[in-house]
Amino acid sequence: MSETDMSTPFGALRHVDAGLLNVGYAEAGPAAGPPVILLHGWPYDIHSFADVTPLLAAAGYRVIVPFIRGYGTTRFLSDDTVRNGQQAAVAADVIALMESLGIEKAVLAGFDWGARSADVVAALWPDRCAALVSVSGYLIGSQAANEVPLPPQAELSWWYQFYFATERGRAGYDKYRRDFSKLIWQLASPEWKFDDGTFARSAAAFDNPDHVAIVIHNYRWRLGLAAGESQYDDLERRLAALPVIAVPAITLEGDANGAPHLDAGAYAGKFQGKYEHRVIKGGIGHNLPQEAPQAFAQAVIDVAGF
Repeated sequence: MSETDMSTPFGALRHVDAGLLNVGYAEAGPAAGPPVILLHGWPYDIHSFADVTPLLAAAGYRVIVPFIRGYGTTRFLSDDTVRNGQQAAVAADVIALMESLGIEKAVLAGFDWGARSADVVAALWPDRCAALVSVSGYLIGSQAANEVPLPPQAELSWWYQFYFATERGRAGYDKYRRDFSKLIWQLASPEWKFDDGTFARSAAAFDNPDHVAIVIHNYRWRLGLAAGESQYDDLERRLAALPVIAVPAITLEGDANGAPHLDAGAYAGKFQGKYEHRVIKGGIGHNLPQEAPQAFAQAVIDVAGF
């Protein structure tokens, strides 16, 4: 384990070899505290939890905030590893990180890709997940389910998924990754008035050399346009059955989320442990932990006490 001297709200970032990756992560709070792992999505980074982390640390939790594969200071250990963004691979990274840090069980909390990974771990490895906070609820999917056409208005909201299916889209995202990401922030959180400095702080994470490959593969895999890896086939078969989540869970939704998301009633039945859904009001968009850190941190504290 090592540290990187970077100017961040978290202080020095740490690094640890975990599975296929050398993971860059922030840590705060007492080392002996109950572990909480906070998972970001696309196109965001660990700074989505910059204000959540000190709240949880002050409450006595050991808080781990990793850059996921393709972001920030996280790197693949081998040049030969497939730059794979499929859901099982990204979630397996969480288990590998827990193993490397000696964490047997943790509260998992996330949004966007991070919520999906947290859902996957809670469903497939419930013994490793003490409790769950998931923005936008149940996000586990399958390639077969994604073959089903949606109504035109719903398809429109996934415009970037179809753009990424083309080589023009790959090249465009690579060339304009900051402009593209800022547009997504604006569309997904239409009432969030973030400043240029806030965006730039996170946008640095997109300079990761594997970022574009991971993002493009993630969205192409979802549409069945890119293959996954055989080592994840069994996990994907289990996920395709849309397994229930039995650990204690709180799902969150902002009242101004501009990103594609289901009504909570569509997934409530997937949570079969103690469960609560909360709508966070006040013009809160897709990046809920950064836009409403108090509400997000309180959900983590509350679900840990279920």
